[in-house]
Amino acid sequence: MKNTIAERIADFLKRFPPFDLLKKVQLLEIAKQVSIKYLDKGQVIYNQNDALHEHFYMIHKGAVSLSKTIDNTSEVIDKFDEGDIFGLRPLFAQENYAITSITEEECILYSIPIAVFKPIAEKNKNIGKYLLESFASNTENPFSKEHQLRFFSDTEVVINQPDNLYELQPVRYIKKVVTAKPKSKIKTIAKLMSSKNISSIIIIEDDYPIGIVTDKDLRNKVATGIHTIGESVTNIMNSPVLCYPKNLTIAQAQITMMKHKIGHLCITEDGTPNSKLVGLVSDHDITLMKGSNPSVLMKAIKRSNTTKDLKRIREKITVLLKGYIMQNIPLTHTSKIIFELNDATIKRVIERCIEKMKEEPPVSFAWMSLGSQGRKEQLLQTDQDNAIVFENVPEEELEQVRAYFLKLAKKVNKRLNTIGFEFCNADMMAKNPKWCLSLNEWKTQFSSWTTNTGNDEILLASILFDFDISYGNAALTNELSEHVLSITKDNSLFLSKLGISALRSASPLGFFRQFLVESDGKHKDFFDLKKRALMPLIDAGRLLALTYQIKNINNTAERFEKLAELFPVNKELYLACSYAFKALLKFRTKHGLINNDNGRFIELEIMTKEEKMKLKRCFKTIASLQEFIKVRFNLNTLM
Repeated sequence: MKNTIAERIADFLKRFPPFDLLKKVQLLEIAKQVSIKYLDKGQVIYNQNDALHEHFYMIHKGAVSLSKTIDNTSEVIDKFDEGDIFGLRPLFAQENYAITSITEEECILYSIPIAVFKPIAEKNKNIGKYLLESFASNTENPFSKEHQLRFFSDTEVVINQPDNLYELQPVRYIKKVVTAKPKSKIKTIAKLMSSKNISSIIIIEDDYPIGIVTDKDLRNKVATGIHTIGESVTNIMNSPVLCYPKNLTIAQAQITMMKHKIGHLCITEDGTPNSKLVGLVSDHDITLMKGSNPSVLMKAIKRSNTTKDLKRIREKITVLLKGYIMQNIPLTHTSKIIFELNDATIKRVIERCIEKMKEEPPVSFAWMSLGSQGRKEQLLQTDQDNAIVFENVPEEELEQVRAYFLKLAKKVNKRLNTIGFEFCNADMMAKNPKWCLSLNEWKTQFSSWTTNTGNDEILLASILFDFDISYGNAALTNELSEHVLSITKDNSLFLSKLGISALRSASPLGFFRQFLVESDGKHKDFFDLKKRALMPLIDAGRLLALTYQIKNINNTAERFEKLAELFPVNKELYLACSYAFKALLKFRTKHGLINNDNGRFIELEIMTKEEKMKLKRCFKTIASLQEFIKVRFNLNTLM
């Protein structure tokens, strides 16, 4: 005779993770042992420090809050609703309850015996991993490195990587590198390269790489008579050398070599020229794959001669991105590769437009990518945000010089739009005279925003202060970056206003059982992932980077990782912010690819329970970060 009640319970269980990973017979085995509890609002299920029950709980209907008492003050730390389970971690850890659980409304709970469930979980690798890493994470410190690394493991771990994505594997490098001292003569170097049958030699000083000499240098600089074989090798070596850490991927190596038109990369202990040389990578060590891989796409971009060519290549980049996301490639690697391909596309468009101008730029300039591309976070084809900074010129030449760059920018913006980077609705583009300025004009503009600061100035600073050079003279953008740091250093009034702006989006959860969705307009009832989840992290990361004068790091996740390194006392929170940002960006990218849009607005009905739970975990991190910002910048009295 069928057990109808058990079957109904089993049907409910299989709708939610991790029970959806179980076989029907296992679900029935558990369901037969489940007891049903009916509780009124305000009833305690278990108290902090209570001895363990023999069951954990799943909410069939209703809602439950979890709270913790510290110094006689009770604080709600989490809230659960239909399909959520709680009270499991203590049963596995054999610890008394560290929190109190109370019903927020009338509830129907499924009480699941741990004695029945635990053996099944331990035998099933997937269900055991999911439970222990995700659901059973109500630790005293939910931002611990251990917990966050496990919870966001799908963002950071490569799973079942296929052969056709081998370019994301670590590059194999030569460990026994032939080196020479800077005092060596060119003749000695040439003999050494000949005897070792090698095409390059690294020049080191105190085990640090300071330069490289290749057979090409010998042909072009010595055989031509420019230098003699009796001179010091420092006269012909290429310096500085590009250095990377041991975990450099094949794709990163290929793209870097093509971008800088070099054939060798040094591997050092910390990835900088200021540490010991441990290896060498050459282009001959890397076998290029056939088909659409990063190196092939990079080469195609550099050889492209029409905007149509670049548009087709851009479509292949999207296919590549989709493959990386679907194969669960770490977002850190994915974003770096897509950034370089986007950046190379922008650079190639500018090169071709300068050729079409039939007139060289009148002065040195730099094309600045702003917003997500400036932060190296642009994965999907969103709108373009860019600007131009050009060398200072006499007042009487200023408008003539600006006219050239505005004409160039108009061509570039148009072609980027054709490729797929839409025009900015706010006209935050280089073809707008407001964003095509000399270096001094930019400095004056930035200074005015930080001294006479209103809402508009805060918004502009939030966009313009995140810039990255895509083409041109890096000395201009470097000087501009130094200026930004100088005018924000100890500028408590501006930083406080930037802090208030960073808190303008409240916690993404309204009433705890609901996501805050748009109340009107085209996207009514959709969740704005950019405004309510990503921007609070981006804005806070920028604020803290300016406060602590962090140089040359615009990427949000990397900013938080650097903060964690600099300030160990808040390390766990900062790392949680980094992991949350990667998870949210990956989530946006995934849904953008599915819906063929920019992934900003999410339809809640299509989200799985698992996705909603993961997002809520990220939102807890955002809420904690916002509380930290309020305290750090003393904003409670200003809000």
